[in-house]
Amino acid sequence: MKKDKKKNKLRAEYKELILARLKRAGKKPLTFKELHKSMRNARGFDFEQFVLAIEKLKQKGTVIEDRRGLRLADKSDLTRCTVTRINKTYGFVKDDVTGEEYFVAGKLLMGAMPGDVVLVRTFEGTGEKTEAEVVEIAQENFSRFTGEIILEFGHFRLVPDTLAKCTMAFDNPLGLELHEHDKVMAVVTERGRRHSEHRCEITAAFGSSLRAAVCALSVLELNGITPVFPHEVIAEARRVSDYRRIYDEIPHRLDLRDKPIFTIDGADTKDIDDAVSFSKTKDSYELGVHIADVSHYVTPKSALDNEAFERGTSVYYANRVIPMLPPELSNGICSLNPGEDRLAFSCLIKLDKNAEIKDFKFAKSVIRSRVKGVYSEINRLLAGEEDAQLNEKYSDVISELPVMKELAEKLYKKRVARGAPELETQEGVLIINEEDICVGAMPYQRGASQEMIEDFMLTANECAARFGLEKGIPFVYRVHEPPSEEKTETLKQVLARLNIPFDFSGSPKPAQLSKILDSVKDTELAPIINNLVLRSMSKAKYSTDPIGHYGLVLQDYAHFTSPIRRYPDLTIHRIMSELLSGASAEECNRKYQKFAYASADQSTQTELKAMQAERSCEDCYKAEYLKSHIGEEREGVINSVMEFGFFVTMPDTCEGMVSVHSLPEGAYVCEDMLSLRNLTTGDIWKVGEKIKVKIESAEVNSGNVDLVPV
Repeated sequence: MKKDKKKNKLRAEYKELILARLKRAGKKPLTFKELHKSMRNARGFDFEQFVLAIEKLKQKGTVIEDRRGLRLADKSDLTRCTVTRINKTYGFVKDDVTGEEYFVAGKLLMGAMPGDVVLVRTFEGTGEKTEAEVVEIAQENFSRFTGEIILEFGHFRLVPDTLAKCTMAFDNPLGLELHEHDKVMAVVTERGRRHSEHRCEITAAFGSSLRAAVCALSVLELNGITPVFPHEVIAEARRVSDYRRIYDEIPHRLDLRDKPIFTIDGADTKDIDDAVSFSKTKDSYELGVHIADVSHYVTPKSALDNEAFERGTSVYYANRVIPMLPPELSNGICSLNPGEDRLAFSCLIKLDKNAEIKDFKFAKSVIRSRVKGVYSEINRLLAGEEDAQLNEKYSDVISELPVMKELAEKLYKKRVARGAPELETQEGVLIINEEDICVGAMPYQRGASQEMIEDFMLTANECAARFGLEKGIPFVYRVHEPPSEEKTETLKQVLARLNIPFDFSGSPKPAQLSKILDSVKDTELAPIINNLVLRSMSKAKYSTDPIGHYGLVLQDYAHFTSPIRRYPDLTIHRIMSELLSGASAEECNRKYQKFAYASADQSTQTELKAMQAERSCEDCYKAEYLKSHIGEEREGVINSVMEFGFFVTMPDTCEGMVSVHSLPEGAYVCEDMLSLRNLTTGDIWKVGEKIKVKIESAEVNSGNVDLVPV
């Protein structure tokens, strides 16, 4: 013990001497030999502690070493960033001020973990992105990660999913029963200078990493997403789910139970939060959008509210949902089930014969849905199919369908006339069997009724945003900014290279993007340009500043229609309810201004986290499905190219990578994100081209699928 204290003291003294010597040297770097020479005459010099002192200073970021030598770090030249994601050989950090993302090679990450706040030095890299080197870890995040247990030379080792290429030793303090190929959660207990040098311990085991359902659980757990609600939240949900309270509320609400109101959702939907109604006069329409009044049950700062705020959104993956609210609310008293009285927040909209909004009214209401409409069934009725059973089921509302169709067609034409780009995204549907194994995938087919409901909800959302602006109350808007200057320039370069005419110099207007998409519709270039335009877009987010929605070409837009599964919707319901109950705009501002800011920020972050988790889960399920089809040949389309290969999308929406290692030998270059060229052979692979591939391998644990050309 005394020996260790003596070494620590000696190392601390060397640190001070090293810093003093480098300070005297100023900006001139000193080689290790020069620094060693200036100190080795000290009494009792300990070379080992001297080297350790330098390493600790380098690890902390106080001292920097490059090919010229050692020098003090100049923090004025460094950029403060947050680590956003880590892969086995590289990572990305995001500038805390500008939001710009930088690529960091694995050896330059200094062992940083996702969520860490780091100081980086940026430099021009070989690729398109500015690259960076982590100089100092300013603030450590909770260092959890997932991995797979493997057997290596007779001992269990941990293979991290993303952090490092090599295996890691681990401790098992909980005494968990572990098996080869188990998916586990681990936490870093001691950090090294590289990810492979971190020490860790296992905190949870999920089961076999060969099962997508198990891997999905680990993805959710890593992102802090859990299907389990705290006891106090469940208790409160049961307490407020008193159906007798609905009847106590009826005298204080607009009673719409005599209206032919109905819902339209997927056949398996249990959290039904929106319903519609229609009427028509000679020269106008009235659209009713009736939303579950979740804010009546989830009150400010309650256990339910605090939990919903933390979750921010429901998460949907495979055949499962992790709800924002407990089932007692989401599938129970807040779900607009047919034939049952429900409290609602109604948006009653008057539109002229061209579907332009003329007036709207928001009111707390009580409704009774006539029928639980199903998209596929409504589509058949709209198509004029004769079916006695369906006619009987929808008898209370079937007379509303022609008006619904007529209004929806006018709303769609209005959206097209605004110039809103119609981007085609290929969503997939997973087929899960009774053993919870993915046995197939197929493209999601959107029918007429799905698009109609989207336009009705969009109209109500537009009215909600106008309400917030007109009343001058704190609000959470759904905003979408125009493409950045950098992305616009990339888009222009690629369009020019493909000889596709465009008529914008600065940031394009939405109508100009629509024109480009229309010009390539039904051609081989369509998927390329669609993907290109999509990637040029900014990400939509939530904000208290009503800057408008670029993609929808709407100046006023908010999310009002899904308070069961989105916290921003619940937020504006609460603020609007306060105003409708008699509070002044000034009172609303005092009470809710800070809350609106916090909700917008939290909702944006949780939405991004949920989207990334959903995507990762889906990749695992698709890999599980393809694992039983190894060796099969399929035709696909190249959707993107990189220096290391290209990605291919198959007709069932599954995706895999063709590595350059499976292509003819030679030097490869990626040209404008459009093609991968072999400079040696002249072979070229272009985005949008059809290609026949064989499924080489599929790893459920990572969701990675490898393909080879046939």
